[in-house]
Amino acid sequence: MPARRDRYKRIRNVLLVVLVLNVAVALAKLVYGVLSNSAAMEADGFHSLFDGASNVIGLVGMWYAGRPADEEHPYGHDKFETFAAAVIGGLLVFAGYTVGRSAVDSLAGSGLPTEVTTVSFVVMLGTLAVNIIVTTWERRAGRRLDSEVLLADARHTLSDVMVSVGVIVSLVLVRLGWAQADGVVALLVAAAILRTAWSILRGVLHTLGDAARLPTDAVATVACNVPGVVGCHAVRTRGPESHVYVDLHIQVDPETTVARGHALTHEVERALRRVFGQITDVVVHLEPTERAPEREPGESKG
Repeated sequence: MPARRDRYKRIRNVLLVVLVLNVAVALAKLVYGVLSNSAAMEADGFHSLFDGASNVIGLVGMWYAGRPADEEHPYGHDKFETFAAAVIGGLLVFAGYTVGRSAVDSLAGSGLPTEVTTVSFVVMLGTLAVNIIVTTWERRAGRRLDSEVLLADARHTLSDVMVSVGVIVSLVLVRLGWAQADGVVALLVAAAILRTAWSILRGVLHTLGDAARLPTDAVATVACNVPGVVGCHAVRTRGPESHVYVDLHIQVDPETTVARGHALTHEVERALRRVFGQITDVVVHLEPTERAPEREPGESKG
């Protein structure tokens, strides 16, 4: 438990730093986007603002996820991290809709002409550099800590990087005389946001839908390699990628004593934890074989 609490604390610290940077980037883009009448820059600013909102949601989710198991939640609160990732995905869907609507208005000619200045490029290049640093650092932290919410948020910020590159291209095109480039790029921004949202929500669906997290054959092989286990079946795995729950049946010789069988279940659990470090809980069901197979020394078990 101390190790898990430390993990949640580290994740929260990463989110706090990213939140401050995302808010600064969003304000820079929004303010100058409004002043220069740039739909693409303004859209990018809203996208960055949603990055900050997702950080807040991640912080709340990690606060709940870090709470210990209790009577109402005997399996703990780990899935709150998944719920936080789901809300981030939902926010991205809304952001994609907002940006898309702004792009359509710009292409329809209902917006004001975009004013492109040297300051426009300075703002976009500066915020782009910040976002590249943030997404790289956050992605590495997410992999190191096996955090769904950090990896989801890093993908969110990565989409912001792609969007910013597109906005810079649109500013160049507008400067060269193609006035509609601003709206076209804003529309592409909306598509990029929605694509990112789908990738996050798809991962969330795998967790909440109890999709298998570990290869069944690999789990069975590890269990069967424990001396005394003559068979393994009904392997089930579920949960977030960083906190996997395993349920399996092992078969033993019918003459095995209760004490020995109980010891075997613990040996199987320890073996699985050694091989699969992301396992949080293992439930081993013990059952006798109808007829214990006779094996020559060195013969494999199945």
